[in-house]
Amino acid sequence: MTTRALPSSTPASQGVDVSGVQGFLDAVEADPDIEPHSLMILRHGRLVASGWWAPYTAGRPQLLYSLSKSFTSAAAGLAVAEGLLRLDDPVISYFPELDADITDQRSRTMLVRHVASMASGHETDTLDRAHALDPDDLVRGFLLLPPDREPGTVFAYNQPATFTLAAIVQRVTGRSLTDYLRPRLLDPLGIGEVAWQQDRAGRELGFTGLHATTDAVARLGQLHLSGGLWEGRRVLPESWVAEATRRHTANAEGPMSGVDWRQGYGFQFWMSRHGYRGDGAYGQYCLVLPEQDAVIAMTSATVGMQKLLDLIWTHLLPACGPAPLTGREQADEALAERLAGLALPPAAGKTVPEGWATVSFGSDGISAEVGSDPEGPLLTLFEDGQRLELRLDPGRWSVAEEPVPTAVSGGWTDADTLEAHVLFLETPHRLVVTCSLPDHTCTARWATEPLRPQSLRAMGAPRRSV
Repeated sequence: MTTRALPSSTPASQGVDVSGVQGFLDAVEADPDIEPHSLMILRHGRLVASGWWAPYTAGRPQLLYSLSKSFTSAAAGLAVAEGLLRLDDPVISYFPELDADITDQRSRTMLVRHVASMASGHETDTLDRAHALDPDDLVRGFLLLPPDREPGTVFAYNQPATFTLAAIVQRVTGRSLTDYLRPRLLDPLGIGEVAWQQDRAGRELGFTGLHATTDAVARLGQLHLSGGLWEGRRVLPESWVAEATRRHTANAEGPMSGVDWRQGYGFQFWMSRHGYRGDGAYGQYCLVLPEQDAVIAMTSATVGMQKLLDLIWTHLLPACGPAPLTGREQADEALAERLAGLALPPAAGKTVPEGWATVSFGSDGISAEVGSDPEGPLLTLFEDGQRLELRLDPGRWSVAEEPVPTAVSGGWTDADTLEAHVLFLETPHRLVVTCSLPDHTCTARWATEPLRPQSLRAMGAPRRSV
């Protein structure tokens, strides 16, 4: 379906001082630990600023990692509203086929609201242990792990808890999360194509794996800011929005790093020092700021997620003033021009010398071959018998759509070394490949390590997997 454009406005007319936005852009672009990919700012329901750092683009879905959880929250809220799901039912009641296996009393008394609020009673994440107990059924593996404490008494950021919530929604609705949300939330909000990774049984993961555009993230945030209303239509129950976005589980003494991860947890939303948020690994954010009547959606690649939030609090929050601003036309235009020209700098490197013969570079993992043909330098990566061909064009990003969306830049940094940076454009991930001519070896390292192992040719939305 075609996505309807969000209503837009100039920053000044919505009381946003663009000097704060400019300061934020300066800060993130100057920080070597932050690679920004996109930014959208809504104020008073109007889009006042948006930009994508090329080669990232507005229409391309992004892997949201744990920001996926906030979409799962919406699916649970809709199932509750339709009478298909009850928060105070025991989790085990939705899986009668597991009843004989699950004998621990705490596991049996765990309620749906406990898995929704990361309060299953486990003191740490159970993902690896649950997978080890049952590689084919994460719900069974999770329920076979006796909680350390009574459910509802302790916070633990626990991936199988959300997976279990998602599995319940898919069981009671008889649909995947995407299919269930499409007529109830995605279409009403004007959200276009999305794709969700699945487990071996075909269930969408819920806790991660959703690929959606930054625009979709912004719309989800605005829906919650508006109490579940969209263009005057009730999409989510107001009572669910209020419950999902308030603190259910305290975590001030928890092990999570960063002050904004110790403000409490709702139903698949984090509480923040300012407002609340959905967030995903490496800086995928949906920030909802009721006091400012604003939503900030951002995608990026950074391990400094608290640092990125700090920059938002420092620059963007103060930019939201109480009244429209006058005489700011030139400043607004300058910001719009800057946002339209955002770009990540390409990696340095020179082209393959003329007459260059194809050379192979060995490795225990990803190996490479560098050569030249009439269309220009070619870098081919080999992994487990599969090949990924990348066209190098030094001084710019070279974008390819097949077999997986990528952008590559780089070249020869000296007579003996070739370095290429590969962006997997539907993810937050950059692979740096270095080939050494003297010893014919290749090294490949991730700037941000993918959290779910998969082949290079599958580093994209599920529809792109081969």
